[in-house]
Amino acid sequence: MTWGRDLWDQYENIEKHTQSGLDLTERYVKFVKERVDIELNYAKQLRNLSKKYTRRGGKEELDSKFSNHQAFQDILTELNDYAGQREVVAEKLTTMVCAELTRHLHELKIERKGHLAEYKKAQQNLELSFKCMENSKKKFEKEWREAEKAIQQAERIEQESASTKADVDKAKQLSHLKTHIADECKNDYAANLQKYNTEQKGLYYIEIPSIFNKLQDMDERRVVKLAEGYRLFAETEKVVMPIIAKCLDGINTASSKTSEKQDSQLFIELHKTGLVPPADVEFEDYSQGIKPAGSDTAVNQTKLRIGKKGFFNKKRQKVHPKKTTTQPPCHPTQCILTVNGEALHVWEICIWSVCYLPKPPSLEDFSHLPPEQRRKRLQQSIDEINKELQKEKDQSVALEKMKEVYVSNSQLGDPNSLEPQMTQTCQTIHTLKGKLAKYEAWLSEAGGETNTSHCINAFRTYLEGKSGRVTVPVNTSHNQDNFYEDDDFYEDFDDPLGQCTALYSFDGSGEGTVCMQEGELLTLMEKDQGDGWVRVRRRTGDEGYVPASYVKIS
Repeated sequence: MTWGRDLWDQYENIEKHTQSGLDLTERYVKFVKERVDIELNYAKQLRNLSKKYTRRGGKEELDSKFSNHQAFQDILTELNDYAGQREVVAEKLTTMVCAELTRHLHELKIERKGHLAEYKKAQQNLELSFKCMENSKKKFEKEWREAEKAIQQAERIEQESASTKADVDKAKQLSHLKTHIADECKNDYAANLQKYNTEQKGLYYIEIPSIFNKLQDMDERRVVKLAEGYRLFAETEKVVMPIIAKCLDGINTASSKTSEKQDSQLFIELHKTGLVPPADVEFEDYSQGIKPAGSDTAVNQTKLRIGKKGFFNKKRQKVHPKKTTTQPPCHPTQCILTVNGEALHVWEICIWSVCYLPKPPSLEDFSHLPPEQRRKRLQQSIDEINKELQKEKDQSVALEKMKEVYVSNSQLGDPNSLEPQMTQTCQTIHTLKGKLAKYEAWLSEAGGETNTSHCINAFRTYLEGKSGRVTVPVNTSHNQDNFYEDDDFYEDFDDPLGQCTALYSFDGSGEGTVCMQEGELLTLMEKDQGDGWVRVRRRTGDEGYVPASYVKIS
């Protein structure tokens, strides 16, 4: 069944039907575009929602260590990926449905317009042929009537007795002329009629069926393309469903990763201070009189008396104005370091390492943290330094081996070219060792376990820099009570570095500083270490830090 054969006389219905099909396609394109807008807005809102609840920086980073917080962040990540799949759906609908159907719809409109124009042209040609036939028919009819009148007139004149022969001949000639003209009109009418019939037959049996069949083919292709658009509408959604399912599975996985016991343990590790709860408040019995101020515990405490030149005299305990005060460790050992014939206990060496090694900038020793947290952070820093130190040692060994190869075979390279890099590596190792000793001293101060040999080595390096003779005896015992009671046991290793004059007055109100007057002559004990302060001693014996720009070194 075809439109050309079965619907040859239904041009108007065919025109309306094809237009309705194009309108439907156009409506579907608009529908898909609105669906795309919904998907994009949905994806945008999902992304904004995910971004809104995603933790960023500061205290939120600490909370993200807990499994339930991390699970929520994983859910937000999966939701963001889910939003991305909605954007994929919108993009594919735009390119594969909207754009394709719009292009196809434009082509169909042009094709339909051409077919309808072809039909109208054929119809107009048939109408012209019909008019021509009608005109020849009317002319034939007119001429034939005039011919009949002329014949009747000639017969009447011929029968009349009063008619002359000339009249009869004239009437016959006129009748013959009219008859001849009528015959020509008849032939012309017959020719036009045959032409019209031929064109009409060609129109209704050839041209119109062909045009209607083309319109039928066009409409069927439109239906196929539209059905493809319907299928893609669902297929686009099905393609992303596995990925969306993975996002949802990821949310389920995140929920299963939460651990209440793990979060509780982590919270303990993060906030455990290591402090001992306060002791019970003693009962004060006023009926028995006032108790003496002293106590057994105070009597049993070890008294430490350090001489004027000792490490821990009051002047030396003044703190740098930009640095924090540290407390000595409470765990002396039996290892003794001998310096120029004088014995120093490792307990004091650790104190010296904390007090006299370069001070940390801005709470580098984590002294602002509770004991337990401080030990944990210091241990983490020590582990990181050990990793860096091991890396530098491995690099040093590799450079040594490479140098040996270059020495044995000079064609491979110049051994001297490795000297700068080897020197730099050695300096880095030396710096890291000093840094490691510093952090281990802080860890020892905080009550953590550390290797005291690092403190001894750091102290030995300091003394060797002052040309001191250092020996470490093995299994040396020392009477701690006598050791701490001896006022003159320690030697002051800080010699004056020169003289300086105060350019301006300084009140010395800060902790670790000393006041001075303009023009006052001072003894320089420590130069500026890059922090803008110098340590000086006044004639009165007071010692402390003053701004380096406030004095002129002689």
